[in-house]
Amino acid sequence: MIKHLYVIIILTGLIGFSSCQQNNQTEEKKRGWALVIHGGAGTILKKNMTPEKEKKYLEKLKEALEAGAEVLKNNGNSLDAVTASIMVMEDSPLFNAGKGSVFTAEGVNEMDASIMDGRESNAGAVAGIRRVKNPILAARAVMENTDHVLLVGEGAEILAEDAGLEMADSSYFFTTSRYNSFLKAKEKAEKHGTVGAVALDLNGNLAAGTSTGGMTYKMKGRVGDSPVIGAGTYADNNSCAVSATGHGEYFIRNVVAYDISALMKYQHLSLQKAADKVIMNKLKAIGGDGGIIAVDKNGNIAMPFNTAGMYRGFITSDGRTEILIYSN
Repeated sequence: MIKHLYVIIILTGLIGFSSCQQNNQTEEKKRGWALVIHGGAGTILKKNMTPEKEKKYLEKLKEALEAGAEVLKNNGNSLDAVTASIMVMEDSPLFNAGKGSVFTAEGVNEMDASIMDGRESNAGAVAGIRRVKNPILAARAVMENTDHVLLVGEGAEILAEDAGLEMADSSYFFTTSRYNSFLKAKEKAEKHGTVGAVALDLNGNLAAGTSTGGMTYKMKGRVGDSPVIGAGTYADNNSCAVSATGHGEYFIRNVVAYDISALMKYQHLSLQKAADKVIMNKLKAIGGDGGIIAVDKNGNIAMPFNTAGMYRGFITSDGRTEILIYSN
């Protein structure tokens, strides 16, 4: 009787071990990657968009997605994927970041950027830089080469030069369309926009990055949410990665990116519910306009915004991909 009992116990243990191995193998097979990008939110209406211009935006968003996807599908890390996607948009005059940055009240281009690694909450950011071709690389240099999180102005530019990053003079950032917006800014409402990317890699690591030229005709020294960790950018492997775009002051006051992560961790909300609660309810109720992109630790994606449109798109390892501009 005892002998038979030992046999039953051993068999049960073996079955349990086999089951655990199968579950682990299933989890490994299920694990995939995901990448989400945005190119800014605001009054983006189809009636104001020519077919030619719409095509250019769609093509550039596709290029940005493909650049990041190339990293992830080759088992690259989420930080490299986020960086690759953002650099494509920074190099394009279509977006308010890098090459396409808007002009300040002084008639110059000042850029901000940040990046965050979800593994150990490492982060880097720069603000008020004028000579770095790709601000997202400067933000990453702060994270990887210093003990600091945020560097501003000349100090950030010196670090970028020391890190061997490509620098550019003011003529590189001059675009006619942005300068015309600057000339009209005294009579019209301010214009703002941002680019960003969030990613989950095959090792389960999350990362987020954001880059912007800020607001058209912004006052000297103004810094928005994009370089502020927890406001415009946040990543935590235990919850999600978030990049924001919109009226920065509202995103700073409400620590929007962190708020979404906190709702997931402490109230156990899903990514979509947490993002909707912050963007569609909390932020909208106080007059804050904009949106976010996010991906959680399980590869779920959210892209809510409370404006007329947001340049956005995603691509995943299971073949899903979508690029959108308008609210509908």
